[in-house]
Amino acid sequence: MLAAATTLTAAQPPSAFMDKSSSPAAQVSPADLSNVGIDQRLDQQLPLNLEFKNEAGKTVKLGDYFQSGRPVILNLVYYTCPMLCGEELAGEASALSMLKFTPGKEYEVVSVSFNPDETPKDATETKQIYISRMNEHLEHKTDGSGWHFLTGQPAEIKQLADAVGFHYRRDPRTGQFIHAAAIMLVTPKGKIAQYYYGVEFSPKDIRLGLIEASQDKIGTIVDQVVLYCYHYDPNTGRYGAVVTNIMRVAGAATMLILGGFLVVMYRRESHGTPKGTGRA
Repeated sequence: MLAAATTLTAAQPPSAFMDKSSSPAAQVSPADLSNVGIDQRLDQQLPLNLEFKNEAGKTVKLGDYFQSGRPVILNLVYYTCPMLCGEELAGEASALSMLKFTPGKEYEVVSVSFNPDETPKDATETKQIYISRMNEHLEHKTDGSGWHFLTGQPAEIKQLADAVGFHYRRDPRTGQFIHAAAIMLVTPKGKIAQYYYGVEFSPKDIRLGLIEASQDKIGTIVDQVVLYCYHYDPNTGRYGAVVTNIMRVAGAATMLILGGFLVVMYRRESHGTPKGTGRA
């Protein structure tokens, strides 16, 4: 399993963190997550000449998916990821299944593996899983031709990751990757228009983002609210869900606040109750 994973809050839609007057909130990372995260590089031109292999094993250029004049949803994942990437892809498939837009018609989706050891076979197997998930909710089924799963070589992967501000590293002991989660909307000309963080995505926000990206509009900086969902224990080789502990603490705090509120209200009611006058 990867040494640690970061996911950026998606419980609220990205618009909830918009602030045109400020830069992104500073990320405070533990030592094992240093130099891991995603920098927002809005209006950055992607290197469309980079070559990858598609799920069929054919050599393609990133720019091949921008020739139709449609916006592109881009994300960097890896297909054998034991945790975070699967959650991200599942959230992406779920959100896309709720759009009235069709991949391959109004927009393209490109998922690129940042693990150079992965092959088109890995890409094919992953594609089958998430296209099937999409089709569970789609009235008009898709053959998946609009969602592309790519693999590549280290040099090309690094160039793309640098261009979109995606910082990750490999755990030398396990061979897995420490990384964050996000999807990016890209204009038909290949410029980054918006970032949506996390593993769950608002269909409404994606729809609006696609419309704006199709018109070559660049979005605004989104404040990053970082949630460290999992902590890797090297002694056990397993994850402990830190988020569970966070929820427990939050629940306990809520109960304390509620209890305190009830005590205050009870005291106010006791002191404020008028005594009987005993009038004959």
